[in-house]
Amino acid sequence: MSENGFRILELSQRVVMSSAPLSKSYVPQVFVPRMEAQTRNLRTIKPLRFRPLSGAIADVWHVDGDQGGGGYYTAPDPRLVVFLDDTPPLIALRTGEGATAQFGTRAFFVPAGTPLWSKLGKAQRLSHIDFHFDAAALQTRLGAIGVSELPRRVMFAPEDSVLLTLSRLAASEVETPQRGTMVLEGLLQSLLGAVMDPLSQNALPASGGLSPQHMTAVRQYMAQNIFRPVGVGELADLAGLSESWFSRAFKQTSGLSPQRWIAECRVVAAKEMMADPGRPLADIAAATGFSDQAHLSRVFRRSVGVPPSQWRRDIQ
Repeated sequence: MSENGFRILELSQRVVMSSAPLSKSYVPQVFVPRMEAQTRNLRTIKPLRFRPLSGAIADVWHVDGDQGGGGYYTAPDPRLVVFLDDTPPLIALRTGEGATAQFGTRAFFVPAGTPLWSKLGKAQRLSHIDFHFDAAALQTRLGAIGVSELPRRVMFAPEDSVLLTLSRLAASEVETPQRGTMVLEGLLQSLLGAVMDPLSQNALPASGGLSPQHMTAVRQYMAQNIFRPVGVGELADLAGLSESWFSRAFKQTSGLSPQRWIAECRVVAAKEMMADPGRPLADIAAATGFSDQAHLSRVFRRSVGVPPSQWRRDIQ
């Protein structure tokens, strides 16, 4: 996912030379992953590590990216991607240029031939493990977990501690093999089960509202930018929506207008900082995105009912 097509071709050539013979009754003798990738402002920071499996290839990427960096990816083979970072990266994933972006994603499955666009919401480092599949071999794998046919749409899995644990164990086996291939095969089956389980597919939004992934991305973005003014337009861009559409969807999901919610986030942050009795209110105002102390006082009083100075005295 994170490099250009030439690097993928290089991986394919190395796989052909290093793969052990596979069962003819299961998959073709050698599976060679193929991908077209056009990336921008992404840099690998560790050497690529990969490991061949039965009808699949697992590879681990570590990437440094600039804000706005990302790329376009398409492949004739299906693939599964799982992010390895403690918190899912702030990255927008779209399956079409006009499609709604997905955020807060821990893992995603991309069917063969489906295009994918990615865009980083901030400069960050991220790591992920990718599994590229021979379609026939994947069909056999999915049959073992009760899935009768290959998915025809992209499947996004939100934050999940089980997915993170399984993917990190798998990545460790790819980068520093300690056990036989059977262990990695088992981890891959477990990851497929976790992502493909119909009960886990809660990525679709409630009618007219925002999806859980969008809300997670908005909360993360606000927490990371609490120190500066944040407009509704920025949050709408995260969701890939117009400002008016985003505002309606956000209010239906949260019960608050985006402007009111942003103000409440700042008030909550200011309350946490006011627990330090020695910190000046003017400093707290600047650290929570208010224009000055008077702005903090007006918004705080409207939200809490008393000015911040009185609230601070009351909690001491």
